[in-house]
Amino acid sequence: MKLILASASPRRQELLQLITKDFIICPADADETLRPGAPLADEVVRLSAAKAETVRCMHPAGVCIGSDTMVTIDGRSLGKPRDEKHAAEMLRMLRGRTHEVLTGLAVLIPEGEMRTLCTCTRVTFRDFEDDELEQYLKTGEPIDKAGAYGIQGHGALLIERIEGDYYSVMGLPVAGLNVILREIGAVQRD
Repeated sequence: MKLILASASPRRQELLQLITKDFIICPADADETLRPGAPLADEVVRLSAAKAETVRCMHPAGVCIGSDTMVTIDGRSLGKPRDEKHAAEMLRMLRGRTHEVLTGLAVLIPEGEMRTLCTCTRVTFRDFEDDELEQYLKTGEPIDKAGAYGIQGHGALLIERIEGDYYSVMGLPVAGLNVILREIGAVQRD
């Protein structure tokens, strides 16, 4: 079975390589609009499924993998910032507090069955100084990341602790995906 990763994210590609090197990258152009009032955990799974289904038409015989990550605090979603000012607002909101990172996963197999899961990881930021915030913004890293930070990069300097799956915060629940792929026979058991 050919694996299709419905993402252009270099982080997701890197993480999938922990499971297998044999996959195709096919970025999904799916509508990522959240439904008003819908539970955010349901939304990340729905968006993951939409990504997998979008690439299915180009790869009908493949195992299509979609994933979506959302940072949440106080019941609201923090997506990718519009610009540096918006990133600074998000990071100030997270400073000295604990937030949740929800990551959805959807694996669509050729027979039409869909396997899904959602992880929730709690991340606590330090009460970092304004000059640290400015230094982080200058890296450019916050701009293309949900919640305006990357745990695997310079954003690690802002984090006090995590409770849950580190790889889900990066964007792909590797252990859960590996279990699903093994169960459906998409990767070899050694």
